[in-house]
Order: sequence, then structure tokens, then C-alpha cells
Amino acid sequence: MPKQQTIKIRDKQITSRRLVNAVGSLLAKNGFKGIGVNAVAREAGVDKVLIYRYFGGLPGLITAFGKEGDFWPSTLEMAGGDLQKFSLLSLEKRLSELGINFIGALRKRPMTQAIMAWEMIESNELTQELERVREQSIMEFFQMFFMEDRIQVDLQAIIMLIGAAISYIVIRSNNIDLYGGLEIGSDQGWHRIEQAISAICTSIVRFQ
Repeated sequence: MPKQQTIKIRDKQITSRRLVNAVGSLLAKNGFKGIGVNAVAREAGVDKVLIYRYFGGLPGLITAFGKEGDFWPSTLEMAGGDLQKFSLLSLEKRLSELGINFIGALRKRPMTQAIMAWEMIESNELTQELERVREQSIMEFFQMFFMEDRIQVDLQAIIMLIGAAISYIVIRSNNIDLYGGLEIGSDQGWHRIEQAISAICTSIVRFQ
């Protein structure tokens, strides 16, 4: 590959990464009302024309942020770092590990927490782009690891409810220390929640 072409590819990758990072920074600080082509370009320190050239516009850039900006945990992260090992676990263990891994993934992503909080009060084309990214990721994980399980309860609904509860409590932990008497601002409180999730998953599977 010619040197000049290699430089152009590298420059495009660097600029694209700066734009993706700028989206995350603005979303965390100002929510979706602070997002616009001019604001993102200014935050990234690049010409706004590049947003259209590289991503086709702001919605495309938001989608790229959702997929590439460490916004949402990857399939590998949700599986605890080993897809093969996770797939060989019993159903109750897979459910439990998924919940615990999801807690860890969200708690270490303050920017994701801030963005999800903003999404609860704003709904527009940009929030919908991130929702699509999350939905695709969640459904791919479910189809990869839970589609073959045959039990009488609705596993998809159960996973959704546990995930929703985790998301809400993690977000609330930014504003309050206690929720239902549990110290959600401490590791000890979250350990109790993890144990509760394991107990729920065990009950779901064993009492079929």
C-alpha cells in the first residue's frame, strides 16, 4: 500500500475516533440537547464536513459511538471474558453470571450511566439510534446463549426484567446511597444484590 494512502487511512481513523469520543463527552456533560453537528465538530476540533464524509451525518456518528465508543459492554465482556466457557455453564449459572457481569460492566461506565439517565427524560432520533444498538446487542447475546434452552418460563422476559432492574439501580446509585435499605453506593450493597440475582436465577430454573 502506498505511503500516502496509509497516512490517509490512519488520519481518517484518528479523526473518526476523535469524533466518536466527542459524542460521548458531550452526551455525558449536556445530554442529547447538547448534541449537534457543530457542537461535536467543535469538541473534536475538526471540520464538521468530516462528520458527513465519514459517518453520513449525526445519526450515523451516534450509531458508531454506540458500537465503538465503549458505550455498551461487548458480548465477550457480558460472557465474563470467555465465550466458550460461558456457553458450557448450566442455565442457572449463565443467568446468574450474565446479571453479575452486567452489574460490573455498567458500574464501571459512568458515562453510560449519565447517558442512560438522560435518555429517560429525552426521546429523539439520536436516543433511538443508541436504543437500536443496545437492542441489537442484547438480542444477539440472547440468541447466542439462551435460544436453545427449553423451560416453561419466558427466559427473554426474565432477562429483560433483571437487566432493567440493574440499569435503574445503577443509575440511581449516582444520586442516592440507600435504596430499599440496601447501600447501593457501596460494593457491599452490590454484593448483596448479586447474591439475590443468583438466588432468583437458581429458583427460576430449579423449580420448573
